Amino acid sequence: MSSVKDILIEMKNLSELMVDLAYSSVLFQNKEAAEEVLNLEDRVNSLNYEIKKQSLLASRSVEDAEKLTVLLEVAEAAETIGNAAKDLADLSIKGFEPHPVFKMVMEDSETNIYRMKIESGSDLINKSLGNILLSNRTGMRVISIRRDLTWIYGPNKDTIILEGDVLIVKGTEAGYDILNKLAKNEITLDEI
Repeated sequence: MSSVKDILIEMKNLSELMVDLAYSSVLFQNKEAAEEVLNLEDRVNSLNYEIKKQSLLASRSVEDAEKLTVLLEVAEAAETIGNAAKDLADLSIKGFEPHPVFKMVMEDSETNIYRMKIESGSDLINKSLGNILLSNRTGMRVISIRRDLTWIYGPNKDTIILEGDVLIVKGTEAGYDILNKLAKNEITLDEI
């Protein structure tokens, strides 16, 4: 069982990731990113339930309840942010085209969020982020990794990439194209 602090940290990280993915899903009509948002929303909802349960168990007095109320409000806000991101992602899933003004605003940004899966045989497998120097080679930054049902937020240079990992990356379209080829075993690190 995670602590209330750990739950709040995970909720904050998840809601931030959901917003980034949701905007990208709408801009690029990327249904994979939208589906990732929907999966994350389920996790945020279950974490919100868990924090409420733990708070009820921890509250032994009126003073305890008052202190825990603030934490519950923060958790509720993170869930609200996640729900708003889900609403954005739903637009992509339903096939709505973004308004031209939205596209202009988002395309003005030099970086975007992308999702990719590490396929069998990829040159990235069993290598640390520090060893492969992705940001130097591709201009892409790994912001999180989904490994089965768990998430690694803000992976560092010691984080090892495994086959089947789903990378959430931020960077340019050109960088994404290179990194995606690496992930799919279409090129090797020596070729970039």
